[in-house]
Amino acid sequence: MYTNLKSLLKGERLRLTSLNEKDILSMEQWYNDVDFLRLYDMTMAFPKSSAQLYEMLNEKRKSNNSYIFAIRTLEEDKFVGVAGFENILWNNGTAVVFIGLGDEECRGKGYGKEAMQMLLNFAFQELNLHRIQLDVLSYNKAAIKLYESLGFKREGVYREFIHRDGKRYDMYLYGLLRYEVENNM
Repeated sequence: MYTNLKSLLKGERLRLTSLNEKDILSMEQWYNDVDFLRLYDMTMAFPKSSAQLYEMLNEKRKSNNSYIFAIRTLEEDKFVGVAGFENILWNNGTAVVFIGLGDEECRGKGYGKEAMQMLLNFAFQELNLHRIQLDVLSYNKAAIKLYESLGFKREGVYREFIHRDGKRYDMYLYGLLRYEVENNM
């Protein structure tokens, strides 16, 4: 799984880069897509303006316990999603990972897996983290399949955590330890 430093943030079809001003316009479209929001976030699927997104990104950029990347295709340099880390506890070597493919045409093509592999490489090689964790809603079957294929282990269930369309859904906690990745190289 590990790569050399030159290609740490570059995969076969994707690369992870910084976000720029024009990316916010694409993100504004994603944050007005209820289907995207219901897979990406645990909060209300409420649209966000470009000004709100700009403010959110600036907060992440200023933070010393989070990183956010743009996911771009290598061939067309097309902005297709966001990914990164939040709630980094440096003293414990832990972080929460997140990913969202906003461009619907890019879902189901293996981009999520490639981007997650780059994130894990970055987390364990560059940030020297020990544990990566994430939360996923029980109805997000594609994400669960992806995380489990990367070695994440289901560690807990927040029962009936979220209310959507008149039903309650569980939220699962997944974790991955550095040596679990290193042992599977």
